[in-house]
Amino acid sequence: MNINLEDISIFKHLDLLARKQVEGFITGLHQSPFHGFSVEFAEHRIYNPGESTRHIDWKVFAKTDRLYTKRYEEETNLRCYVLLDVSGSMFYPEESHLKMRFAALATACLFQLFQKQRDAFGIATFSDHIHFQSALKSTSTHFNQLLSILEETVTHPPAYSSKTVVSKAIQSIADQVGRRAMVIVFSDMFEQENIEEVFLALRNLKHNKHEVLVFHTIDKATEFDFLFENRPYEFIDIETKEKVKLHPVQIRQQYQNRMKGMMMDIYEKCAQYKIDLIECDVRQSVDQVLLPYLVKRKKMLV
Repeated sequence: MNINLEDISIFKHLDLLARKQVEGFITGLHQSPFHGFSVEFAEHRIYNPGESTRHIDWKVFAKTDRLYTKRYEEETNLRCYVLLDVSGSMFYPEESHLKMRFAALATACLFQLFQKQRDAFGIATFSDHIHFQSALKSTSTHFNQLLSILEETVTHPPAYSSKTVVSKAIQSIADQVGRRAMVIVFSDMFEQENIEEVFLALRNLKHNKHEVLVFHTIDKATEFDFLFENRPYEFIDIETKEKVKLHPVQIRQQYQNRMKGMMMDIYEKCAQYKIDLIECDVRQSVDQVLLPYLVKRKKMLV
């Protein structure tokens, strides 16, 4: 389902938008090579030799000649927490807030999947501090409340200028998450701090047995490739309001080299700490978010 995220009106019905996006994704998933990927609640898993035979489903064995054990609800429910960066740079481009719209829609789609799979879920929005933090629940009322938070975030961005300090938010959540959970981070990672601090916080999450997915949310054409028209521009930093006048062609190569170096540093640290990093180009479909989530969830249930 292709959606024009620059259409301001779409976030008046985020629940409907997310549901249709997820339904389209699931339909495509079952028509693709991933058709064996069940997004419904799992009821059985393959029996592993040495396990207790108490929960083997003998009716399934009689039909398939394969041993499966029954998986009960308390064994399959997960706890999923979304950390959403709402700092100034996530509202780029300033005229459309495209990055924030993408992150909000992707988060709403994940909430749809969380509910479908009976997982408890919550959200924390942050910049240089936590702005909003919810409990972890799986009720319809909770789902609707969180969608309202997302809609408010997109349609009424903060009037103040706020910087990105991912590490503080992650560390704050890490101290509260408790038992094993999946922690999903949406951020452009345009830090006002040493990137080492970010990965120290992420490493602490991994150390506490949480699974971590970082969706690196960027407008690839302009923020990475620096593809602007061949004319002079005045660029304004959304977070600091600093201004600079320049011609994109004159610095494009230098800019791209700096960005490649920064991305390589992020990729290497994620690989070092076994953190899943997914590059999200906000001009593409949110499917790039949903499939990595399903892959990770399936691994957590094995």
